[in-house]
Amino acid sequence: MSVHATARIVATRDGGLPVLESAGPLALRRTRADGAHTRVTVVGAMSAPLGGDRLAIEVDVREGARLYVDSAAATVALPGPAPAPADYGITLNVADDAELRWLPEPLISARGSELRMRTRVRLAPTARLVLREEQILGRHAEETGSLTTRLTVHRAECPLLDQELAYGPAAPDGWDGPAVLGGHRAVGQLLIVDPEFEKHPVQPRRLGETAVLTPLAGPAVLVTAVAPDALALRRMLDAVLSGNGSG
Repeated sequence: MSVHATARIVATRDGGLPVLESAGPLALRRTRADGAHTRVTVVGAMSAPLGGDRLAIEVDVREGARLYVDSAAATVALPGPAPAPADYGITLNVADDAELRWLPEPLISARGSELRMRTRVRLAPTARLVLREEQILGRHAEETGSLTTRLTVHRAECPLLDQELAYGPAAPDGWDGPAVLGGHRAVGQLLIVDPEFEKHPVQPRRLGETAVLTPLAGPAVLVTAVAPDALALRRMLDAVLSGNGSG
């Protein structure tokens, strides 16, 4: 039987979490604070998403709040008893003078799975965001499943980023070719939105052999990387977060 579940988080300026609502396999736990940020960890309560599942997380970071969201382990997309694909939707709203650090563990696309993942972000003009997405195409020595991800970001009601990626048997031909992944099995994006970039623009640059930093048409930068495995990918993205690649 497929699962339909929506988990919700609301964070406030005083560090409160007036809404922390787990659902289905998405268990939310308040964990040790990270600096000035209220911290919430997503804990998988069961194997998910499976074929036919409809899962969602909705996050509302209210004015002046600081929220850090991570996960206890990787999310593994698996085939299920239903022949339909699984859907996983994430909605992030960040108000003025608020900050969200969305840093979950990777999504692993297991052989035989089919997952459609959609992340929608709405930012107020003075909101700040750090968002990391990592996709691992297949478990160790395993072919990937079919995975489609779309990331849509609006800032001050204007489009900032709309990016769709597709991998695996259901993707168009060429997804694994030399002009796309070139045989790599780990893919990552790191999006940083900060009004300070309006005063101090960041220049585009390569970050090693398989990563690039690109300024967007707004106070934001996007890092896109491919790597042979999850560990190498995380090292690339962490280098930017630690200030070694974003200055």
